[in-house]
Amino acid sequence: MRKVVVEAYSADWKNRFEEEAVVLRTIFGNEIQWIHHIGSTSIDGLSAKPIIDMMPIVGDISKIDSFNNAMIAIGYEPKGENGLTGRRYFQKGGNDRTHHVHIYEAGNLGIERHLAFRDYLNTHPHVKKKYGDLKESLARQFPYDIESYINGKEQLASEIERDALKWYKIDKTVHR
Repeated sequence: MRKVVVEAYSADWKNRFEEEAVVLRTIFGNEIQWIHHIGSTSIDGLSAKPIIDMMPIVGDISKIDSFNNAMIAIGYEPKGENGLTGRRYFQKGGNDRTHHVHIYEAGNLGIERHLAFRDYLNTHPHVKKKYGDLKESLARQFPYDIESYINGKEQLASEIERDALKWYKIDKTVHR
């Protein structure tokens, strides 16, 4: 049974991202144009499940399935699109997950959604605190019920994502 664990922010999460990015670049080579650290572990000071979410950007998503055996060899489970058209998803660590890899082709709208969420929380401390407090509370309330944990944060996460996308589009326009 998978336990829902939300930990205080750790600076080591950035190191774990960097180390795994090197491994992924070795596997995928020139297919990867960029790798972003996303998700809660990428947000300074935010409590999170200690799973490193990574988002490699590639030129051609159709080539990624040919790397499934190489990913299996380093402990990843290929999950295909896993519910999101145009994405390739891999998870590492079984029930004690350590990494999630969300691969998108350059230009996919999912990229902006992830970056906006991350950057918005990194620049809006009151929203980050509200989100972190909710995650900690839900983890205490549902320690062995990941679905209830996810469902419990869905409304706030959707509100943050909506506000983040508006802010991100404005911010990109202002800073061009």
